[in-house]
Amino acid sequence: MCNVSDDQSVQVSLGQRSYQIVIASQQLDQIAEAMNSWLVRRGYPRQGRAAVIITDRNVLESHAAIVSLSLRSAGWRCHTVGMDPGEQTKTLAAASHIYDVLVDLKADRQTVIVAVGGGVMGDLAGFVASTYNRGLPFVQVPTSLLAQVDSSVGGKVGINHPKGKNLIGAFHQPIGVYLDTSVLKTLPDREYRGGLAEVVKYGVILDPVFFEYLEQHVADLNAREGNALRHIVARSCRLKADIVEKDEFELTGVRAVLNYGHTFAHAFEALCGYGELSHGEAVSIGMLYASRLAERLGRIDAELTARQKRLLEALHIPTTLPASSRLNPDEVIDRMRLDKKAVGGQLRFVLPTRLGHVETVTDAPESEVRAVLEELSSAP
Repeated sequence: MCNVSDDQSVQVSLGQRSYQIVIASQQLDQIAEAMNSWLVRRGYPRQGRAAVIITDRNVLESHAAIVSLSLRSAGWRCHTVGMDPGEQTKTLAAASHIYDVLVDLKADRQTVIVAVGGGVMGDLAGFVASTYNRGLPFVQVPTSLLAQVDSSVGGKVGINHPKGKNLIGAFHQPIGVYLDTSVLKTLPDREYRGGLAEVVKYGVILDPVFFEYLEQHVADLNAREGNALRHIVARSCRLKADIVEKDEFELTGVRAVLNYGHTFAHAFEALCGYGELSHGEAVSIGMLYASRLAERLGRIDAELTARQKRLLEALHIPTTLPASSRLNPDEVIDRMRLDKKAVGGQLRFVLPTRLGHVETVTDAPESEVRAVLEELSSAP
């Protein structure tokens, strides 16, 4: 594996919707330069540029303020909308509030929506950008590890429905993504650990050498060492971009591999109540449930599950549901049927066959799924 420089970029090649992911360190104040270049490349006028920053209040006075200052210093008109943090903000009511702001500002199709924050802000702001005035240009400035390596890449945006996560949404590619890994140094520990779960996922599903890198650099990752952070962010973005380029709209099934652990995870999140489990925590737990299901179906041996568990635990990521959230297997299965990945009520799982390779499985017996839920949910 090569080292990752401070200014590395990843290109997402999607024809007219292609865009650049800039990976920087301690350069958030230079975002205006990147945004100007992205707009020039797409033929937007150089004059009268305007941006609406959608951010959560946790980073309103810090990262969002730096982005705003950079844009204003470059001659942009800039307005910031602060939202409550957390998954409970991904609602139609929150989107409607932002629509009202855009109407009051007389936003037009050249107004750039800039999401500053974690995945919740990216999903919400991106959904607003995809629907207001039939589509506004959109920039992702993810400030959590989970958003940097996952939700900011690929163009999936959306909000939650009371009966399911991300059930209302769209595909709306950003015009660019600006990542500054130095912001991860101040990320709360729980959020950082949750992001690492998605990083581990990439190793399991696509890149066994990357998985080995993670195993060998646990100490650096736990210490948030700069070179290690830049490496895992850049490699994760490249791996996801490779998949998105092959299956932008989830039509061929290629992109489904990114959902490893997510069929279980989304059900856990919904039944525990959004916020009780973070998305990354749910994915970590869900990966082990999926791996155990693969074991029961004879697709892998127990060592692959154990290896994932060892790495996740070494990175201090939960691998079991909290004692206060032990769930009824029938309720979990019913919730899974509402998942976007279900087809005609039939459950679909992404399951490993070896480290670095997974497949979509549609014929897993419900009895085996229930057995995994009962077995792992009762484990100490």
